[in-house]
Amino acid sequence: MIFYFSATGNSLYVAKRIAAEGEKLIYIPEALDKGEFHYDIEGEERLGIISPTYDWTMPSVVSEFLEKLELDYITKPYVYYVGTFGTTTGAAAVMANRYMEKKGCGFDALFDVRMPDTWTPIFDLSDEARVAKINLEADEQIGRVKVSIADKVAGKHMHITTPLVTGVVGKRIYDANTRRTKNLILEDGCIGCGLCARRCPVHAIEMQDNRPVWVKDRCAMCLGCLHRCPKFAIQYGRNTRKHGQYRHG
Repeated sequence: MIFYFSATGNSLYVAKRIAAEGEKLIYIPEALDKGEFHYDIEGEERLGIISPTYDWTMPSVVSEFLEKLELDYITKPYVYYVGTFGTTTGAAAVMANRYMEKKGCGFDALFDVRMPDTWTPIFDLSDEARVAKINLEADEQIGRVKVSIADKVAGKHMHITTPLVTGVVGKRIYDANTRRTKNLILEDGCIGCGLCARRCPVHAIEMQDNRPVWVKDRCAMCLGCLHRCPKFAIQYGRNTRKHGQYRHG
């Protein structure tokens, strides 16, 4: 069983590559919407959490889900975390493990996969060749992680992490500032297709008079709306337009 969150397709791609034949993939925002927090882990079933990294910590939807997650099992399963990242996974894995340990199901293994960093207020994804190279290298990493998980390898196998305090501070920054929807800008190119509202993982967008309106003060700030917009009419600050859009695959 794999629980995952993905806005632009990076973590979803990793989840699909890692999953064993017939293994269940559970999209975290959908589980939150349905109030599905109780899961039975049977036999030799393994349990994975796959998540991007925001501000050295987890996206709000992932931490909310892990806090509410309930697990039933007879024998503790092999439990692992895979963090996708552009520069560092920060302290996201450690913070996720705090939730899991409270359930008696701490991580046996920690992995990471470097992929294009979709935080385009800072990172430039306009060079398609460079992005393709990162994804090609990621494929090799994912292959190694898949083998390790199949063999139930234990331990920390993450390249660039930071101390727990950075995750705590990062979460404060993320919650207090980064997640504020007032940071998002709608440009005149919007055609009112409603894709942003339909795909928002926290339902922060409503269509009013054929225009998207952010009806919540805060969202997950996954930038899925920015990257998916067919007219690239949603921006965050002054740099995102020149830094381009990105969707895996």
